[in-house]
Amino acid sequence: MQMQAHTQAALQVQLEAQERADVWWASLLCTRFEDDTIEVAWDKFVRLFRAKFIPEHIQDKIEQVFLSLTQGSMTVLEYDARFAELSKYAPHIVTDERRKAKKFVMGLKPSLRMRLVALDHRSLDEALSAACRQEGEMEQYLEEKKALRKRPTPMFQRQDKKKAVYQAPQRPVTTSSAQVPSQRSPGVKKECPHCGKTHGGSECWMIAGKCL
Repeated sequence: MQMQAHTQAALQVQLEAQERADVWWASLLCTRFEDDTIEVAWDKFVRLFRAKFIPEHIQDKIEQVFLSLTQGSMTVLEYDARFAELSKYAPHIVTDERRKAKKFVMGLKPSLRMRLVALDHRSLDEALSAACRQEGEMEQYLEEKKALRKRPTPMFQRQDKKKAVYQAPQRPVTTSSAQVPSQRSPGVKKECPHCGKTHGGSECWMIAGKCL
């Protein structure tokens, strides 16, 4: 119910605006074109229409919006539609095709602008075609890159990576007892039963007649 009421209200506003325009145009034909001519140049009609229904200060604001227009998050085609809509309020720019194409390119995303800014586009159509082509190539590249990341890694590569990261700790090298020369403990000297003293060797000096 609310949607229907909103639609009817919008339609009523549109009909009233159209009626006002019809009355204005009929009056203009009588005052400006007394010879009853109906062949009026389109650009002249647009100037008269805007002067009547769009105040000059509003036109100036729209022109400033156009001059600062950038692509932002819009696609190239969406940006082109907005560009065309606002460019009508900056005739001093859009009348020159090269200037219009340059303005269009300078408003593109940096990733697109850097690819097109060095090219000399003779018309807006050329700039638009080049921008759409570059946008398509960039989207394709990103899709391929995304698909490559999702592709599973082969099993042997994953095993190699695990081996490289998780290496078994190495055991310390031990030397067998056979390789290490044993150290002899010094012999224990015992008391000699002949002389009552301790001395090395097996021969007692007293028996041998040697002086101790």
